[in-house]
Amino acid sequence: MAITFICPENDTISWITALKTLDPTLDIRVWPGDEPKEEIEMALTWKHPPGTLTEYPNLGCICSMGAGIDHLLADPLLPDPDLPGNPTIVRLVDQRLADNMSEYLLLAVLYHFRQFDFYQAKKEERLWEPILPLEKKEMVIGIMGLGQLGEAAAKRLGETGFPVCGWRNSHKKIDGIQSFHGKGELDNFLSRARILICLLPLTRKTRHILNLDTFSKLPGGAYLINVGRGGHLKEIDLLTALDQKVLSGACLDVFQSEPLPGDHPFWQHPKIMLTPHISSQTNPMSVAPQIVSNLNRLRAGESLLNRVDIKKEY
Repeated sequence: MAITFICPENDTISWITALKTLDPTLDIRVWPGDEPKEEIEMALTWKHPPGTLTEYPNLGCICSMGAGIDHLLADPLLPDPDLPGNPTIVRLVDQRLADNMSEYLLLAVLYHFRQFDFYQAKKEERLWEPILPLEKKEMVIGIMGLGQLGEAAAKRLGETGFPVCGWRNSHKKIDGIQSFHGKGELDNFLSRARILICLLPLTRKTRHILNLDTFSKLPGGAYLINVGRGGHLKEIDLLTALDQKVLSGACLDVFQSEPLPGDHPFWQHPKIMLTPHISSQTNPMSVAPQIVSNLNRLRAGESLLNRVDIKKEY
């Protein structure tokens, strides 16, 4: 039996090397040259062609090559893991991903807090213009999404002295972090967040949650950091919010279309800092033990790690 990679946009060499380092006996193949498909028991996927996963009659596990599964849910023919005989769907959960995300968010927050965007603009004008620093105690950071990545980021930012609050769909208690949950507490959460960070999973309910209505409920001149998915942001609403000074700026790492087209207005907007989806990247060597463990669990008939709840969409 074998593993296949179905990821047209990704280089699989480093992934195969990492897995073979742990277990040289693994039979690893790459779509579309992974015949015979009857021998495939696990598929590692990222943005697979819709319908592809139905071609493997003995598939026992579908593993997202990252923490998100929205690329899987985009497939209308995705096998339902709740139906008998269908493969289990899992995602990768890794401490290195959490550490990388926390570092990125700390940098993005400090860039705004220490007003580096202001000084960069003055540099281009060749103006020497120091201004007073902001008050950290007034700079409440609101994190939308308190999963593994969100919780780690909340704790890291809290350790630096920023007041931090979080919001998610269901209640979750985190020491030192004021927590809000559900639609009924969203407005109260937003009213406090002078820096809004989006780390939500992309679902039908969270698509375009970053819109003008949401921005209008933030304190005046709030700052947006989106490291969730491009689909969370209604792009035209961000441009409107910046032009009307509802928001003071934004840091974006994810976009509806990636790579971001060269003629997109985000490239030239003076209030937008952007990076090419690098806030937290999966390291094959770091996650390989998790993949091999799940393969062994699958073969032993045991429950798999980091299973996805398809109804919740994460």
